Amino acid sequence: CTRFTILIVFSLYSMVNAFQWIQYSIISNIFSTFYQVSYEQIDWLSVVYMLVYVPLIFPAAWLLDKKGLRIVALLGSGLNCIGAWLKIASVRRDLFGVTMFAQTVCAIAQIFILGLPSRVASVWFGPKEVSTACASAVLGNQLGVALGFLLPPILVPNTPDDLDLMANNISILFYATAAIATLLFILVVAVFKDKPPLPPSQSQAVLLDNPDVYSYKQSIINLFKSVPFVLLLLSYGILTGSYYSVGTLLNQMIIAHFEGQELNAGRIGLTLVVSGMVGSILSGFWVDRTKTYKQTTLAVYIISFIAMLVFTFTLDLGHIEVVFVTAGVLGFFMTGYLPLGFEFGVEITYPESEGTSSGLLNASAQLFGIVFTLAQGKLKADYNAFIGNIFLCSWIFVGIILTVFIKTDLRRQQANLAAIAQLADRDSLERVSTSQSELHAPEETTI
Repeated sequence: CTRFTILIVFSLYSMVNAFQWIQYSIISNIFSTFYQVSYEQIDWLSVVYMLVYVPLIFPAAWLLDKKGLRIVALLGSGLNCIGAWLKIASVRRDLFGVTMFAQTVCAIAQIFILGLPSRVASVWFGPKEVSTACASAVLGNQLGVALGFLLPPILVPNTPDDLDLMANNISILFYATAAIATLLFILVVAVFKDKPPLPPSQSQAVLLDNPDVYSYKQSIINLFKSVPFVLLLLSYGILTGSYYSVGTLLNQMIIAHFEGQELNAGRIGLTLVVSGMVGSILSGFWVDRTKTYKQTTLAVYIISFIAMLVFTFTLDLGHIEVVFVTAGVLGFFMTGYLPLGFEFGVEITYPESEGTSSGLLNASAQLFGIVFTLAQGKLKADYNAFIGNIFLCSWIFVGIILTVFIKTDLRRQQANLAAIAQLADRDSLERVSTSQSELHAPEETTI
């Protein structure tokens, strides 16, 4: 019961953090009007999430390994709560700097959130549940993005002729977010624990039996020496960075082709993410039972590339219902890839720390996300959305090639199987020894 409570609470505060990431971008035209700034400046409210992650992930991963899940969870949920309350103080047309500072605090909170799904799953769940648990943990983040696409256009409609009403609507959005973030911080304080009394798998038991072997610096070096992990690092960064870029610029792409459709832009974003949530759960369920990490990852990558091409070539047809369908297919596979990458990384790098491998994968995604968002935004501004999307398609194709060359070496799975086989051999020897003892025991004589 405790493990599911921890998983649910983590997913919920991850959800609120993701919601705060996208809440500006999906109504970028409204915030641009309110704060009297350019679209590029509004884009930075999304990019800052990616920007602060890259340099700070290394100390955050070190803290996770040295202090455990509870301290990192308190930092993530606590900073998320503080950032949400700071946004309330920024609801004035000349206070864009304050809202940028508040968003930066939320971005720092994200550092203590994004790397946790695989750690929570490995520490609290057994080998037959670990991928599904990881996918469920990632699901919370995706649900936050989905709500971030859906709710801001509803709560903050475009009212350029009534800026006081716009300010009031923005306040409602910020107050509601802060209240929920506060409640979740209290829940983290109440229920979050570092680890269960007994390890849930043989691979975790092995790590607990050798606590002094781990070196954070050596772990980083080992990961970068692993060619399969470096290839995954690049391919994961490309596809996830593309997802971040599409999410950030979605409002601008839709508004450019369908003027006045802010609400539908949010609904398309919702479709993108909700279908991805389904994809995440199904992919986690699939690899839990088949352990076909490489094959599933490659298949999802290829279909994501095809879906991105279809999305690109149908965006300007003038039929918004077509965009809903193509965005749904794109989201199912592109977002469904996220937990696959995490779990594949943990498998091929065991016994290195899950927090370190996940942190590096996320850092790669953030770095590519920054480059792709700025580059695609520039191409969209100078040319059109079609050129920007073709730019992403070309990079996703490169990611497919990199994935093809990843060597499959499922070390965590092998550790679990080896430990089970060792236990089976021990039981067999004990049974044989018992049988031999009974066979050679002297018979009782009757006097």
